[in-house]
Amino acid sequence: MAFRDIIGQDMAINILLRTIQRGRLPSSYLFIGESGIGKKFTAINLAKAVNCLNPPIPPLEKGGEGGFDQGRYGGMNEYSLFTDCCDECPSCKKINAGVHPDFLLISPEGGQIRIEEIRAVNDILSFKPFEGRNKVVIADEADTMNPFAANAFLKTLEEPPKDSLIILISSNPDRLPDTIRSRCSKVNFTPLSHEACRKVIKISSQKYSKKTSEVLSTLVRLSMGRPGLAIAGNLIEDRAWFIKLLKGMLNVEKDGWTSKEEMERWFDILLILFRDMAIIKITQDETNLINIDFKDYLNKLSSSIDLKVIIENYQKINILMRYFKFNLNRSLTWNYTASLLRKTMDVKYA
Repeated sequence: MAFRDIIGQDMAINILLRTIQRGRLPSSYLFIGESGIGKKFTAINLAKAVNCLNPPIPPLEKGGEGGFDQGRYGGMNEYSLFTDCCDECPSCKKINAGVHPDFLLISPEGGQIRIEEIRAVNDILSFKPFEGRNKVVIADEADTMNPFAANAFLKTLEEPPKDSLIILISSNPDRLPDTIRSRCSKVNFTPLSHEACRKVIKISSQKYSKKTSEVLSTLVRLSMGRPGLAIAGNLIEDRAWFIKLLKGMLNVEKDGWTSKEEMERWFDILLILFRDMAIIKITQDETNLINIDFKDYLNKLSSSIDLKVIIENYQKINILMRYFKFNLNRSLTWNYTASLLRKTMDVKYA
């Protein structure tokens, strides 16, 4: 896939395309936005675009009748198409497969990017490009760099090697040191519309391509503009898993999270649950619910809880989640949350 295939991020894509076309590519980018909205996908396509061996030529340049075919390329113009990738040359295919010698993608292991990964980045950037025009390094979830890794990476950003491009991806840029953020050109990505989400989910995932319109609508609502979350997992199954653990929590069972990632995912769903319960209390307008297919469950769950309590619980859980980066003890977190919820939620409705 190429830039022309990216859905719902026109502003970010146009910024990148114009920068490449003008020959003013910065040494480092910081892609900012929520998880699952296409930041990493765009970064990989940027790596392909700057190293493509056979960039596509607009139909007008090929002598086609009627000029440039905008419909074929999703509304892109001649100006931007010169800077896209072909997605078919050896360079593009190697980057797609992650085996290009001038391309490196790093991501956190065990919740952190450690100094060993940054050393690998410095190693690949210390040499001239082997096959491509630019060496490209992508750091996914860059905000998970530990202090040692961040300090080592800062030296690379201060004196970037020639013919290199560094792309940091973060959904929590405030966790990055100011010294790193200030040395990167920022590109903001936004959540997708419902229509764009539906299109991305249906096109990108075979497991959803033949699902009913009702199931797709549920997935679009649950993804909240982040179709990558629906593609990477199963949001409907995640919700069933959440409710199972909620019942166990209210029944004084021991903690059911097996990892920090599971714990964080569970709390994300809990905040959405509180949000929907508050909407029911305030407006009674079920069309604004994210979990609209669970409206009967939400009505029962919120029936015995005052709006003030729902908002207070939301605020307390939100504050608790700010401390996740400090590796909270799962059992203690479970017990604290259970104590908080048991005071206000009726287990027979959960």
